Amino acid sequence: MVPETLKMGTKTTKFAKIFGSGPVGLLISLVLFFIANWLNKQINLPPISNNQFLLNSVFIVSILISLVIIVWSVKSLPAADRGNKLCTTGAFKYVRHPLYAAFLSIFNFGLAVYLNSYIFILWAVLLHPIWHYIVRYEERLMIDIFKEEYVEYQEKTGRFLPKLAWWIVTP
Repeated sequence: MVPETLKMGTKTTKFAKIFGSGPVGLLISLVLFFIANWLNKQINLPPISNNQFLLNSVFIVSILISLVIIVWSVKSLPAADRGNKLCTTGAFKYVRHPLYAAFLSIFNFGLAVYLNSYIFILWAVLLHPIWHYIVRYEERLMIDIFKEEYVEYQEKTGRFLPKLAWWIVTP
């Protein structure tokens, strides 16, 4: 079942094909970020590090890696092809949702370290299962469009993190 945000009647919207679960996931992530910020002010935990250079460096590296993955993703599958073409090459060879992965697995952790708070580390960790739930609707949409081809792609490719099988070279 695809929610109304992804379908209008029986037609899949162009918005849903281009943006997928992103806007809903972003909204939820921001609400949880503000809750984490409030909690952080209420609970006086020790900082992760007193080394500001280290915190800044981790954040800058996470930004750069995220930008590389985002550019790679957009080049692998331009917006006009989203929902119209199943891309299994480039960034999509390793994860099914590289744009989301750039934010969830890299940027958010860099931000959490930069903010120097265990509460924000918890926020970054908790976003993973939430996004796994949110993105299921988008994946159902892709199954409706691409049928068995997408199911086979799901079996080979991780959602936000690469499956370990791609590291193993088969003859």
